[in-house]
Amino acid sequence: MNENQPNKSAETSRRGFIQAAGAASVLSGVTIPHVFAQETKGIDTIQVALVGCGGRGTGAAADALHVSNAPLKLAAMADVFEHRLQGSHRAITAEFKGDAKKVDVPKDHQFIGFNSYKSAMDVLRKGDIVIFATPLAFRWVHYQYAIERGLNVFMEKPVIADGASAKKMFALAKKADEKGIKSAVGLMVRHCRGRQELHYRIQNGEIGDIINMRAYRMHGPVGSCFSKPKPADKSEVMFQIERFHSFIWASGGLFNDFYIHQIDETSWMKNAWPVKAQTLGGRHYRGDFIDQNFDSYAVEYTYPDGTKLFFDGRTMLGCKNQMSSVVHGSKGSAIVSTSGHTPGRVRIFSGQRQHRKEIVWAYPQPEKNPYRLEWQDLVDAIINDKPYNEVPRGVKASLVGSMGRMSAHTGQDITYEQMLNCPHEFAPGVATMTADGPAPVTSDKDGKYPIPMPGINREVEYKV
Repeated sequence: MNENQPNKSAETSRRGFIQAAGAASVLSGVTIPHVFAQETKGIDTIQVALVGCGGRGTGAAADALHVSNAPLKLAAMADVFEHRLQGSHRAITAEFKGDAKKVDVPKDHQFIGFNSYKSAMDVLRKGDIVIFATPLAFRWVHYQYAIERGLNVFMEKPVIADGASAKKMFALAKKADEKGIKSAVGLMVRHCRGRQELHYRIQNGEIGDIINMRAYRMHGPVGSCFSKPKPADKSEVMFQIERFHSFIWASGGLFNDFYIHQIDETSWMKNAWPVKAQTLGGRHYRGDFIDQNFDSYAVEYTYPDGTKLFFDGRTMLGCKNQMSSVVHGSKGSAIVSTSGHTPGRVRIFSGQRQHRKEIVWAYPQPEKNPYRLEWQDLVDAIINDKPYNEVPRGVKASLVGSMGRMSAHTGQDITYEQMLNCPHEFAPGVATMTADGPAPVTSDKDGKYPIPMPGINREVEYKV
């Protein structure tokens, strides 16, 4: 399969794996393979470095330290904000206060600044793991250095916001494979055992041919969007990184950062990626908010065979809240996500109304936490030296999100190829960015930043 094309997945059936999912999955007493043991000189603890110490990075590091199939230890941390690093360190230390060996990050392994990612990775040995949880614009820069150092990687989603960065990440993923590096992307729903069994059942024809799919993420304002202009004593770059959800260059906006999960999970059930997006969206009453986001999006994604995914996203107060994903087939239907990411409570129905009397299969409850399972699967690949690279799939999911966002922001239909080859690179100087700038976007005299103007700016999402 050409990694740059959105055609059907060649993913094989995981039936045997699914059948074993109900059994205990703890791999106690695992012997580290010779390749890994040789690099670590007999030390069987895998060291972890955290790059990006916000809430998402802190959560990922804690999930890593909870794995049971190999001993892991947090050994280094890096961020551009000292208060975030210190807060993260306190939180993780408190969570593992009963096992002090899990967190061993002395002051000289706590690094601040734009080059701190290198210092944190330099603490690690070849074969250890680095977590990337910074704004996505830095992802390819950090991944490139990890590959040079021979480190395994866990990166949070989304991984890109523009086509130029996607091409860089595709190329880096190839280099990672050539060096035997294991690369994970935080699309944890793919590791949910219930969704894995649902995927198998759908591919096995239990709901017939997929007719259409629906997904929703609608709730109040979220993330780091901000309603007040930049403080006079803070640089543009530092302000934008701190409020990264407000800026498309840093996060892909709310669209990429939050909607990627349901776009990915429904495309997984379809075993294909959309080839075109037609989207409506707008800023209905943003008030004093200075960010670049719309507050509502409605996307019609088209797959190669003409099947549609209808996705609705909204971040507005006082409106109906809903977060779910549904698949409709010619012989029945299925719920992929009931109300949030976990538990999925996946079910198959004999009809389309999805009434409880129509349930023909449901995954047993309670479910294991997919945020922990994705780490268990990554560590299993490392200690048993299995091929493992989720980056190409993560890039594709991010590209599909970006084409929906761009379609809304320009008022045009956007294809996968158009998004991949769009020349608008949001942060071309990110590899040499400093706290003093220059910033990828700047505000006007009122402290507001350039916003999308559909139908006026038809080729790019905003004018700098």
